[in-house]
Amino acid sequence: MIIAGEESGDLVGAALIKEMKKMNSGLAIYGIGGDRMKAEGMDLIYHINQMAFLGFTEVVQHIPFIKKVQRMLISFSMKKEIKTVVLIDYPGFNLNVASKFKKIGVKLVYYVSPQLWAWGLGRMKKIKWLIDKMIVVFPFEEDLYRKNQINVEFVGHPLIERINEYNFLSKEELYNKFDLAVTKDILLLMPGSRKHEVVKIFPPMIEAAKNLAKEFNLQIVTACSSNIDGNMFYKLSDSRDFKIIKRFTYDLMKYAKFGIIKSGTSTLEAGYFELPMVILYKTSFLTYRIMKNLIRVNKIGMANILLDENAVPELIQQDASGEKILEAGRKILSDENYYSSIKGKLSNIKNKLGEAGASARAAKIILAVMNES
Repeated sequence: MIIAGEESGDLVGAALIKEMKKMNSGLAIYGIGGDRMKAEGMDLIYHINQMAFLGFTEVVQHIPFIKKVQRMLISFSMKKEIKTVVLIDYPGFNLNVASKFKKIGVKLVYYVSPQLWAWGLGRMKKIKWLIDKMIVVFPFEEDLYRKNQINVEFVGHPLIERINEYNFLSKEELYNKFDLAVTKDILLLMPGSRKHEVVKIFPPMIEAAKNLAKEFNLQIVTACSSNIDGNMFYKLSDSRDFKIIKRFTYDLMKYAKFGIIKSGTSTLEAGYFELPMVILYKTSFLTYRIMKNLIRVNKIGMANILLDENAVPELIQQDASGEKILEAGRKILSDENYYSSIKGKLSNIKNKLGEAGASARAAKIILAVMNES
């Protein structure tokens, strides 16, 4: 069984399943995932679209559903006599259900570690008790777990292979395909894959983008997640002077001039393409207050965390306003030296993500754990 709870996990899970099936074509895989994992041969028990809630207040509202899902997973795994469960990221849900799997004697592998370095090390003892094998995608995580005597292996980041295998359009093909103005560079907006996040983040994002586009002769493109209805963006703005594009996100990142991007995996991807950006995060007031008391790092964007410096500006909660986004964007776009220095810093991300082949290495480790069961 494999459990992923969001879009980024679906990408990681799909690549993992593909490699596992190459190594064992008769493998039956069940769990929670998205369209990509399903396409690689996983039988879905629940779809990630049903799991797309985040933040304290949102989780509280969904507790009855969460408990129902967990009961279903446990009963299903007992019925199918599943011996190994792979948890992909999504720690709020996955660490909770892990304790229930542990009680019925299932082997647990965690792939894409919970961000304990951000949330504090209080969960480390729980991880040590629950997880049989931790597979991490950042080198500094391996050191952290090893120091705490947890069985861990670093495999590199699956992002590398995704990009290496991606069939890029040329800039001309991209512009032609979506009728973009050839005289203008792209200002890329990435507001996230959860509806409640988009509602909070997109209005100030588009407000700032309209002004930046006018000042610096840019055209606005919003990258739309596959589970979001593009019309939602038009409802959240008094302007329709922007394009909405589904898929082709890597092409957009590669050819964009500047990005305004919600904190998450997208900031790492944009950093890989050396795209200067402003990172945003905004959630409900209660969730923010709780997070502020718990989070132990002074950076939220994965690009900045991996580089261990504020290579690009971050605007959180009330600071993620149209006015402050505009100010940060203007500072970068109006200063060629500053713009170039950001690109230079981001160029270090590739080297820190390890070599291609993370999914195959992870698959091999997981199959070894299964064979020990």
